[in-house]
Amino acid sequence: MGMDEKCDSPQSLAANPDAAAVARGIMRLFARNDIWCIPEMPLRNNRRADLMGIDAKGQVIIVEIKVARGDLMGDGKWPDYLDHCDRFFWGLATHLDRTCMETEAFRPDQCGLIVADGYDAEILRPAPLMPLATARRKAEVERLARAAMRRHAVSLDPRMDLWGKN
Repeated sequence: MGMDEKCDSPQSLAANPDAAAVARGIMRLFARNDIWCIPEMPLRNNRRADLMGIDAKGQVIIVEIKVARGDLMGDGKWPDYLDHCDRFFWGLATHLDRTCMETEAFRPDQCGLIVADGYDAEILRPAPLMPLATARRKAEVERLARAAMRRHAVSLDPRMDLWGKN
């Protein structure tokens, strides 16, 4: 599987309609605020960001989406995302109890909080800026741009994916 191929694991947005709806709501909110992102972006540490994008200032944003309490409480991998973004958000379905988001385990001083459904989203807590090193940001932006361009090209010509680097 190539670095940009969609992972069809049970955690992927494509496999979970509720998570896909939350992603859509967040992407609509972001678009209104000139933040453009793509779903399921593979990271260099073999993790996959549910949403990863760039705001108008060139800052890299990652959103980790949760639609089930068990998945939220059992996720121990999310700190691995912090080294790949300037701002990190939790993106939660509107029905989830959010009280745990204020505990130290979820680092409210380092993480923003968004609630969303399939139509829209609201930022309940802005994500604090934790600037990446310039070289790291450049690498992340370039990887994100290449992934977005590849996805766009393949959407126009699905056979083009056969020519891509694996």
